[in-house]
Formats: sequence, C-alpha cells, structure tokens
Amino acid sequence: MFHGLNAESRRWTSTTARGKERLVILGSGWGGYEVLRRIDKKRWDVTVISPNGYFNFTPLLAGCAVGTLELRCAVEPVRKYAPQIRTYQAWCDDIDFKKKTIKCVSPERSIPYSGSPPISSSIASSSSSKDHSTSNPSFNLDYDKLVIAVGAYSQTFNVPGVKEHGMFLRDVRDARAIRSRIIECFEQASQPHLSDVEKRKLLNFCIVGGGPTGVEFSAELYDLIHSDIETHYPDVVKHARINLYDVSPKILGTFDKNLVAYTEKTLTREGVRIRTSHHVERVEANKMYVREQGEVPFGLLVWSTGLAPNPLIETMTGLKKIAKRCIATTSHLNAIQENGEPLEDVWVIGDAGMIPEQVLPATAQVANQKAKYLTKKLNRIIRDRPSPAPFEFYNQGSLAYIGDWRAVYDKPQTENSSIETKQAGRLAWLLWRSAYFTMTLSARIFGRDLTKF
Repeated sequence: MFHGLNAESRRWTSTTARGKERLVILGSGWGGYEVLRRIDKKRWDVTVISPNGYFNFTPLLAGCAVGTLELRCAVEPVRKYAPQIRTYQAWCDDIDFKKKTIKCVSPERSIPYSGSPPISSSIASSSSSKDHSTSNPSFNLDYDKLVIAVGAYSQTFNVPGVKEHGMFLRDVRDARAIRSRIIECFEQASQPHLSDVEKRKLLNFCIVGGGPTGVEFSAELYDLIHSDIETHYPDVVKHARINLYDVSPKILGTFDKNLVAYTEKTLTREGVRIRTSHHVERVEANKMYVREQGEVPFGLLVWSTGLAPNPLIETMTGLKKIAKRCIATTSHLNAIQENGEPLEDVWVIGDAGMIPEQVLPATAQVANQKAKYLTKKLNRIIRDRPSPAPFEFYNQGSLAYIGDWRAVYDKPQTENSSIETKQAGRLAWLLWRSAYFTMTLSARIFGRDLTKF
C-alpha cells in the first residue's frame, strides 16, 4: 500500500562511481523489469524499488494455478542482476520531483498475506493500512532519472466482500493459494459425512470476469477437473461445476465476434456455464449474491474484472492525470506536469501512464513495448546520442487459451498483412504456447533460487 508515514525517514546514500547517473526504477512488472533487463548497467547506477522481489510472467499464472506449470516457471527474481544493480523490497510512498527524492517504506510488517500478493491484494484500499505504516521503517532515495512503472491493482468496483472472500489472479502467490484451495475443496467434498447438496456447494467454482484471464482460468480448471481430478476424486467429481460471470453481454469483449462465438460454444460444450449480463452485488463467506440469480454458494471465487488505479498514482500531486487513473505522458513517455510542461527526467510506463493521443489498453504488451522504447532512449541519453522518434505501439494481437488444447488469436487486420489474423482451435493453441514460451525469460529446472513468494 502506498501510504503516508509519520515515522522518521532515513536517507540512504550509495557510493556511486564518478560520472554515473542514478536511475531509479519503481516496479518490477512488465514495464519495470523490461527496463531493468535491457538498461546498460555499466553506464547507469541502477536501483529498483518494488514490493515484490520478482517479475510475474502473468500469462502463465492460470496454468500455475491448476498445476499445469510449476510456480517457478512464472517468476524471475530481480536480484539475478545483482551486484550490477541494487534492489529494495519496499513501497514507494511519495515522490518529491523538485528535490528528486523518493520516500520508501518497508512492506514486511504491513502486508497481511491472505492469498493475494502486495501488488494485487485487498490491502490496496484498506483503511487501516496507514495505522500499520507508522511502525514501519522508511528511507529516502535520491535519483537523477526516474522510471515510474508501478502497475495497477485488481478492480473490485467496490463490491462488498470481494477482498475478504474472493481470490485474485495477478501474482504467483495468488496462483499458489488458488491451487491449494482447489485441492482443499475436493478433499473436503470427499468426506463421508457430507450430503450431495453440501458437496455441490463446495465444488461450485465461480469466476467473475470474462476477459482473457477469467476465460483462461476457466479453461485450465476444466482441463484439471477432467484429467487429474476425475482420476483421483472419482466419487465427487460429478458435483463439480464451473461458472463464468460477466456484466457485459459477451465474454472477451475486445475479440472478434466470430472468435467470441467459437469460445462460448467451446466452453459451453466443455461444461463451463457462461453467465453474461450478470451482476454480483455482494460477497460473503462461501456465497455471493447475484442480481439475476440470488444467492450463489461457492467453494472458490476468482475475481478478475480488470484493473484499478495504483494508490501512489491517485495520491500523487503536481502531475496531469487521465480520468484519475494514470499519469499523462508525452509521446516520448515523459510525465506531464499540471502546467502542461514535461518532466525531462521522469518517465511513466505500463498501467501507470498513458499518452493522451494514443488511448491504448492496459495490457502487458503495451507495457513491454513502452519499456523497450524507453530503454533504447535511456541508453542513448547516457551516450549523448539523439533521442529516438516518438513511441508508436505495434499491436501484435490478443491470445486466449480456451481449454482442451485450443485457443483463439485475434489481430487487427492491416493492409500489408500476409498472415491470417484470426485463428481458433489447435493451430491457435500452438501459436499461444509458442508465443508465451519464447517470451519466458529463462528455463530454470535445477539449481537454487532466491525468489520469495
């Protein structure tokens, strides 16, 4: 949680080599981690501030949540680049752009882990977080150049009870908690004293959010139930149900309508009950209330309805905001001040920033491309070379796994396109798998790992 502090802050300094400028990167997500990977660490004095000590490869989290992939496949430790860089696991609490100072607070004693990681958990809007923060040590860091890539939080639309009784899927710790809960549900349902009604309630799995994350998790859960679960829990698997909810009239809202129809037909055939135009009004322990259905019991609720603004961005002053959700930037990704002037030494990428003239979706693809552009720019700056042309986004298309070795791929048609821009089925699945696995940062099967999650 990015929150105010009353505790006395300490200023930490480092022995910086003469001539090296101090580059501070806030965040280790798709934007921040890509900058860290590509930045010239011999020329920049690099410091990373992030509440997580690792990067989440989010497209693989749905598979990790059901055991298709091992959890370590979806994370990369930030400290793999030490001692070339310094990293502090901490929250950025405030930024003084005039003094070029960042106030940070250690998260270790203020993060109550309940199945969600710091960057996506319910503490994002907890009213009691400031009370916790007063006992935490804080420190200040100076910077010469600053990259803000703090990402966003899970959106709950202020539905009561979601944070207390639901689970998110934005971090490897979420995936671990979901995997544990799935097995727990089937183990409990196997107890001989439970009635069939109680078993059906316990094995009713609800996913709220019909975007790629919700669809992929529904598909992965179906694969798990109809492969391993059928074999190991044959007496209770017949009671399992998967329900996919969305307030919109269709799932995968940004995809081509034919691909949406194919996805809905495939998921329905596999037994996933798609409930579009449904509104969750509140959530309680083991049940939620849906306007169109009434009370709906569940054993597991996964909430994936989009992104909410990062509290740091919300509370930040002096910068121009877009719909109070993100910071306005120039086409060179510099933060824009309220007076319209750019901050020459501050850049904002990922979900935290937006170019007013380019309204782009809050996706990993956008964050990754902005990070690559910015790193090229920073590496030119440190060599006194001309800045690259303004940032332009290249849409590489959208992918979603829909179960049983099938996927959908949607890419906007271009005049010079020589390949099929719409794919569905096994060919799309091969594209989905190859695309994500070629993007994975390393293949760590053996050896020690310092990642904490």
